[in-house]
Amino acid sequence: MAKKPETTLYKCETCGAVTAEKGHLCKPHEIKHGYTCDHCGASAASARHLCKPKVAKLHYSCEACGRVAVHQEDLCKPTEIK
Repeated sequence: MAKKPETTLYKCETCGAVTAEKGHLCKPHEIKHGYTCDHCGASAASARHLCKPKVAKLHYSCEACGRVAVHQEDLCKPTEIK
């Protein structure tokens, strides 16, 4: 069986955001083997990892790109999720 290629992940040294798209971060550095979720502690291979504890803390979405975040300063055009 063919091995699934690993996704290269990047973490912003400034805000700690993790993504598979380097261009979305202000100061990216490559993460070699995934990352550990700050909310649930699980090892996650996907930059889009959403766990129940994280979803419960999401209070803002970006009007420009649609991303969601816990803190409004993590988005370029934040709007509160009601």
